[in-house]
Amino acid sequence: MLSVAHPGLITEAVPIRTEGDRLADASLADIGGKGVFVRALQAAVLEGRADVAVHSAKDLPSVTPAGLCIAAVPARGEVRDALVGGRLADLPAGAVVATGSARRRVQLAERRPDLRFADLRGNIDTRLAKAADFDAVVMALVALERLGRRPAVLQALGVDVMVPQVGQGALAVECRATDAGLRRLLAGIEDPAARRCVDAERAFLAALGGDCTIPAGAHAHLAGGAVHVRGVLAPAEGEPLRHAEVSDGSAVQAGLRLAELLAGATASESEDAPTVECDGDA
Repeated sequence: MLSVAHPGLITEAVPIRTEGDRLADASLADIGGKGVFVRALQAAVLEGRADVAVHSAKDLPSVTPAGLCIAAVPARGEVRDALVGGRLADLPAGAVVATGSARRRVQLAERRPDLRFADLRGNIDTRLAKAADFDAVVMALVALERLGRRPAVLQALGVDVMVPQVGQGALAVECRATDAGLRRLLAGIEDPAARRCVDAERAFLAALGGDCTIPAGAHAHLAGGAVHVRGVLAPAEGEPLRHAEVSDGSAVQAGLRLAELLAGATASESEDAPTVECDGDA
């Protein structure tokens, strides 16, 4: 990305194996949530072993560690989830759907209470290989597209059917907050629209005080200069899902208002309460 935005710039990849990679068979809830995929990368940047960390934005905890900032959010990819191996309406009664996501399970169960669920972890190729063991598996559509994988049976689920994970389809580029020169370089790959949407979604998650183990999702898009955010939350086991939508000119306030509607969250009126950016409101 940087080399395209700044021709002649030389970059070097720093291989890092994360805790999430090492514990691929354990559930995210058991090993510490989404942070297991990013802590090792963030430590490498803070310690000077790397200058930049590129994350899937949906893997980032809602609060950025001290000393780091999200310096750029490039143009966003596909945000939808997808069923692989079967279509929702065609799945037989009692079908087994594999996914490690509580958010995905509760939304599918709302539409198909008869479905049963199995856990699923691993990289994309591992999940595709396991798809034959179930009636269907759920994946992020963007991951399939970026890797050029085209399953024979695939159904993209609209955001009105399955509200995505916060930050799904987007990349988040972190660097040291004090590295002004690098932050200027990274500004060349920033997409302002994607940044506003991701900031709104991350503010929502921060107000809930959680990460991807919470059965909640949010999807933002721009409409007439405002940020419109759709959200879903399962407040407690056995309770019906809560759905809400809000629009606001401020990305952060849109996310906070959505959290208040869905969970009665006590969100700060200050727009810099959630750590979601480097400089001011987006």
